[in-house]
Amino acid sequence: MRRFWLLFAQTVTIALALYFVYGALRPASRVQQLGSPATPIPVVETASSSLAPGSFRDAAARAMPAVVNILTTQAPKRGAHPLMRDPFFKRFFGERTPDMDEEGSGLKNSLGSGVIVSHEGYILTNNHVVEGADEIEVVLTDGRKAPAQVVGLDPETDLAVIKVKLDKLPVIVLGQSEQARVGDAVLAIGNPFGVGQTVTMGIISALGRNNLHINSFENFIQTDAAINFGNSGGALVDTRGNLIGINTAIYSQSGGSVGIGFAIPVSTTKTVMEAIIKNGHVVRGWIGVETQDITKELADSFGLQRSTGAIIAGVVRGGPADKAGIKPGDILLSVDGKPVGDTTEMLNLIAQLPPGEKAKMTVLRKSREAALDVVVGKRPIPKDLNK
Repeated sequence: MRRFWLLFAQTVTIALALYFVYGALRPASRVQQLGSPATPIPVVETASSSLAPGSFRDAAARAMPAVVNILTTQAPKRGAHPLMRDPFFKRFFGERTPDMDEEGSGLKNSLGSGVIVSHEGYILTNNHVVEGADEIEVVLTDGRKAPAQVVGLDPETDLAVIKVKLDKLPVIVLGQSEQARVGDAVLAIGNPFGVGQTVTMGIISALGRNNLHINSFENFIQTDAAINFGNSGGALVDTRGNLIGINTAIYSQSGGSVGIGFAIPVSTTKTVMEAIIKNGHVVRGWIGVETQDITKELADSFGLQRSTGAIIAGVVRGGPADKAGIKPGDILLSVDGKPVGDTTEMLNLIAQLPPGEKAKMTVLRKSREAALDVVVGKRPIPKDLNK
């Protein structure tokens, strides 16, 4: 009997062992029976292929192909622009470090950037990037290179239009800088220090910056996006990749970015570009006056009850204003029905007037308003900006 129970125990032990071995080795795809507890399957999370939160890669990818690097060659006999010796100007644009080209025939500079704005090959850039250049070469992001010709320069806004002859050019979309607001995110695209195309991000810090004494006509977008030497002429774009400005200057004592950069709004660049393409230069109105903003001290001195307008400090003899009867001491209140807030507004309003046509201007003289008809003249280019 004892032998029987021993045999039975051994048989049960072997059967149980075989059962457990079978359970461990059976296929994982076996269908689970109804009512049995579900076995949890470990899940490994993978990155989503959708746009990462806060990423502006689509905007950058849309705009980058249309931003080019501009190389210029300048003969050694030509000196630098006089403004480049001005310490104040250097604070904005930094030092240029040209190298001799391979043949030693001139100075080769990677001066800045440009933005392709049409399939016909027109490129917007800064006047100071191409001014005085004997040869201009444009380098695209796809590696293509082509010589460029100057279509026209506008030193008073520091803008220039050049043109290349290439097929299948990437073109940037012009945005609406009038809709830009302080705090909007923006991207600056250019070729700083010749290291290659670079994208930096920031926000719009201020709008309508003027009185910086860089250009005659100033209406800058200020941004804290990093802008360095070589970014001049590059693109400032919104989060959709649309052009809202041409990067022009930085405020810096060292030549590097300190978070204060300036761009010319696309509303200005479009007007200048169209005029250059049509006429080869920009034609602006002029009446021949020297003006001064109304300050509290001046208002008290003249007994004025207003703080807007521009005081006529001087009149060019024989000029349009002189012929119309405008005199020193008059306060210009409006130009063609548009109010004059300060000298900057006055300059811009007069510049928009077509030369040769009459414009009605309202002045305040000895506490009495007078309306005068002025035959607008053509604005001459200042001697220090005319090459």
